[in-house]
Amino acid sequence: MTQPSFAITTIGTVESPLTDPASAPNQGDEGAPDAWLAFEPAAHEALDGIRPGDEVIVLTWLHHARRDVLRVHPRRDVSRPRQGVFSTRSPHRPNPIGLHRVHVASIDGARVRVHNLEAVHGTPIIDVKPVLSSDITER
Repeated sequence: MTQPSFAITTIGTVESPLTDPASAPNQGDEGAPDAWLAFEPAAHEALDGIRPGDEVIVLTWLHHARRDVLRVHPRRDVSRPRQGVFSTRSPHRPNPIGLHRVHVASIDGARVRVHNLEAVHGTPIIDVKPVLSSDITER
C-alpha cells in the first residue's frame, strides 16, 4: 500500500542561545535556557488564548537530525544497549518531530518567551498545543 505524502508548513522558528545540537540538553528541564518562539505573521492570530503561566506543547521539526537512524543508545549513553528510536526521545528518527513541554513566560506580539526549551536556534516550529489538565472541558 502506498502512503500519501504531505507537506508540513512552518509557523515560526525558535530563537535560542543554544546553537549546537550536540551540546544542547537532552530535555528542557535539564538546564535549557529561556528561548523565544517567533511566529510567522500568518500564525499570529492562532496565539489568541495563550497566556503567561500556561504550559504548552511545542512541536518542532528537528532539522539537524538524521532521518536514516532506526536504533540508538538511549540518551547517547553507549553503555546502554541500542533500542528502536520509537522507544526513545532521540531526535534522529524517520520523521524528526520534536515534542517540547514548555512554560509560557511572556508574550510580545508574535513572539512568545518560554522556559525549558532544548531546541536550538533556527529550529522550525510546526505546531503548538495546550497541555490538557484533568478537566479537559477548559479548552
